[in-house]
Amino acid sequence: MPFTVPLPRAPLEGGRAQWHEHAQDARSCARWYEKGLGWATVAGPPLHLLTGLRFDVLELPADAGDAVLRRTGATGPVALHGERMAFLVAAGSADEVPGLLDWLEWGAIALGLTALGADGRMPAPAPPRWPCATAATAQGAAVWLRPPEPGREVEPTLPALAPFGYGGGDGGSGGGAPDLVRLVDAAATECHRARLLRRNTLRTRTQPLAFS
Repeated sequence: MPFTVPLPRAPLEGGRAQWHEHAQDARSCARWYEKGLGWATVAGPPLHLLTGLRFDVLELPADAGDAVLRRTGATGPVALHGERMAFLVAAGSADEVPGLLDWLEWGAIALGLTALGADGRMPAPAPPRWPCATAATAQGAAVWLRPPEPGREVEPTLPALAPFGYGGGDGGSGGGAPDLVRLVDAAATECHRARLLRRNTLRTRTQPLAFS
């Protein structure tokens, strides 16, 4: 009996339906950002948010970011993507971060702390409380830890450089968020601490056991 190669199968209807469902979710997600928040998006997949227009992003390792969240009560919106955490800060702040790190005497240390400003982009987290948000978390996609609220201006909540002589601990917009200097200093401190902890943990795991 001669051996025959089977003909290629047509895509399953379920797979096509799933693809359309994902595409519809992406379009709905884009509308949520563009109509509800007035944020510019870049079509994917995955969908991205443009930085440098309504906000910039301070990005750091997730373990350091978790420590900053515990240490700093008020922040602007915060997102998690894999092993990186993104703190939204006032537009224009990314240009200030290198100088702030030098001024705070962190400039010569490799911290894993970066800033996204004009012409940058960040993965768009699934809107909170959406059915796709749970699946996104399970798959390691971007998710909101402290989400923005549609219908409310995000700028007053974003850390910014406080005006000269401003005595409060709020951000430059006076919305209750920490001053950008305080946030950058906290982020740099926790990045350095997390880096040392990771190095010590790796050293402990690789050291041979000593027997007496």
